[in-house]
Amino acid sequence: MKKIFIDGSAGTTGLRIKERLSLRDDIELIILPEDLRKDAKARKEALCSSDISFLCLPDSASVEAVSFADGCDTVIIDTSTAHRTSEGWIYGFPELVGNEKIKNSKRIANPGCHASGFAALVKPLTQCGVISRSARLSCFSVTGYSGGGKGMISEYESAERSPLLKSPRQYALTQSHKHLREMKAVCSLDEAPVFCPIVADFYSGMEVTVPLFAKDIGVSPDKIREIYREFYRGKRAVYVSEESGENGFLSASALSGRDDMELRVDGNDDRIILTARFDNLGKGASGSAIQNMNIVLGVDEFTGLSLREE
Repeated sequence: MKKIFIDGSAGTTGLRIKERLSLRDDIELIILPEDLRKDAKARKEALCSSDISFLCLPDSASVEAVSFADGCDTVIIDTSTAHRTSEGWIYGFPELVGNEKIKNSKRIANPGCHASGFAALVKPLTQCGVISRSARLSCFSVTGYSGGGKGMISEYESAERSPLLKSPRQYALTQSHKHLREMKAVCSLDEAPVFCPIVADFYSGMEVTVPLFAKDIGVSPDKIREIYREFYRGKRAVYVSEESGENGFLSASALSGRDDMELRVDGNDDRIILTARFDNLGKGASGSAIQNMNIVLGVDEFTGLSLREE
């Protein structure tokens, strides 16, 4: 039986991973007593005695935890921003990098939620040359408030909350969002996109959209769908939707509670919108982390995950 440690199990992502893994009988969770949860010596011992450790910590604490594991044989899956573009780390998006690279790595950086949607839409197009490295892209993304962690969840669910929380709120106004670096690097872009994230009054779900002018890329919406279908062929957790939408609307919470991602290509022959819908806590966080763990363990990669019925 494999031993799993979650360093930072009190945060939103850590709690979700712990809840999911507690239901499995093929692993043993290493759980520190509450009074030792932040003790450096106890954390180091737990990290080094585990087969796989999840880091669900702020960036600086994740860097510290990785140093604790120096010389140990444990596989680390880091859900923070700290190592997503670091040398020696594999970007933990199996559908983009391939399962073998993840299976053979000791250091796996779990993708950011917004970045997951952007990369799923853009990477196949830069890889085949439809979008050039020099392209200047824009992206907007609507997310549920759980993406802001325990503090934002508490704020939105407070009985005395501000009335401003009733409407969507744009943030990261200085264009310095922490996901920009990986969005640029993973998609092999020379410039980071203009990125407009928006948090709204629903618990979980995410809708990431990249608009394009057809004349800038020289292909039709149908061609992009074809590229996506080929790129993601046989990859259950990312699929191309053939549906027309919800009476002309697309709900950002449509895949809440699931661990897969829907890609869409809409618009017309002049203006195209690419959209990725998924759960920010699922394929955007704990779901992808567990998928990576399953790949490392050599079990079915979707064990314990919730995907659409095929």
